[in-house]
Amino acid sequence: MGLRNLSAAFDMILELGDQKFSRTMGLRHDEHDEAFTLSQNATGHVFQERLHTKCMHDNVHRSIYVDALSLRFVDTEQFQRLRDIRQLGLCHMVYPGAVHTRFEHSLGTYYLADQAITRIKNFQGAELGIDRSDVKAVKLAGLLHDIGHGPFSHVFDNEFLPKILPGEKWSHEEMSVDMIDYIVDLHHIDIDSGDLRRVKEMILASSSPVSQNSSKEKRFLYDIVANGRNGIDVDKFDYIERDTRACGIGNSFSYSRLMENMRVMDDEICYRAKEARNVYNLFQTRADLHRTVYTHPKVKAMELMLADAFLLANDYLLISEQIQSPEDFWKLDDTILKAIETACQPELKSAQEIILRLRRRQLYQFCNEYAVPKEMMDHFKDVTAKDIVCAQTRSGVELREEDIVVNNQKIDLTRGQEDPVRRYVACPIMKVMRSSKYRRNGSVISFPAFFSTE
Repeated sequence: MGLRNLSAAFDMILELGDQKFSRTMGLRHDEHDEAFTLSQNATGHVFQERLHTKCMHDNVHRSIYVDALSLRFVDTEQFQRLRDIRQLGLCHMVYPGAVHTRFEHSLGTYYLADQAITRIKNFQGAELGIDRSDVKAVKLAGLLHDIGHGPFSHVFDNEFLPKILPGEKWSHEEMSVDMIDYIVDLHHIDIDSGDLRRVKEMILASSSPVSQNSSKEKRFLYDIVANGRNGIDVDKFDYIERDTRACGIGNSFSYSRLMENMRVMDDEICYRAKEARNVYNLFQTRADLHRTVYTHPKVKAMELMLADAFLLANDYLLISEQIQSPEDFWKLDDTILKAIETACQPELKSAQEIILRLRRRQLYQFCNEYAVPKEMMDHFKDVTAKDIVCAQTRSGVELREEDIVVNNQKIDLTRGQEDPVRRYVACPIMKVMRSSKYRRNGSVISFPAFFSTE
């Protein structure tokens, strides 16, 4: 069959298929043509968007499509720096699989932020007035929320900076905001100033009162990436899934199930009441990760040793001075450890000795731990090295304060002593909507029971 005849045959088959589809759907032919045109336009729009995206393969979320604007940020030296910052600091020295970086986590949070806002938009977009600008801001907040982390992640801001700059109020969230401004100016990224402002507010939402401001328009958008109201956000969804996989820790929390059931009520993201157990598993798994991975005795010993090495090297390398400007800060990453270790300068010899002990597993020795009873928490003050020295009773043993490191660690379910799930589902503060109706594409969908926090 010739090429012309073959083409005509295909056209005939498609025409017959369209007519059969029209009869099956109960549409007149002119109605079908209109519907086909609308569908074609929508498909073309999606195709054009997909044409300018990049697909990245992730071991947790599989294919992640990064849009053109987000790629402008990803393809900068400041964002690529995250490839050299491990998500879990020195945890890979105890859990060898924990070698994933802030780069993967940022992409994963971007993906889940996109999934969350898209799901809400599909079900309630018209009702809530969600537009493309909202979607863009939420996705960028997910992508850039950790761009301000220092070397070895939380070791830098939790162990090193408080010792070298006591009383200094510095956070990686605020550095993320400064870094975003720096990237936009340096790389001439074309982004609306209002959208950029909202991206930065979303990143600061967990530590600032922006999400608590009742006058804020679309408050629920600020709870997707960093939820300052109840701690349920896509940042946790990603790092809990990613960290448990990397460390081989059990995880009974299902973020996909929780996201399938999210809806917005009274300007707050809510979930079905039957998901209470899943929400509890979220906080419980997070607490388990803190107990077994993040604060493992060997991990803490190595983190304290690394912080001491940074302290000894600071006078020569001036590490602490680089936190004042994003122009200097982006040059700091995990490679600083190797730089100190292999340097020839005699000023770094003391720091090198500690790093050598790290390599040879000659770690600070773990002595003991004490779990403070719940009823004593309100009146308990942090234990110091001086307290330990004053309490020694054995003769012939002389302890000095510099011989002891005390780590006071508070592990809870993000709500202090309060059970977060009990707070959410307790009858006096539970909001139950037994026939809440939401419109989607002209049809009415009823959700039997949701709960949210007050």
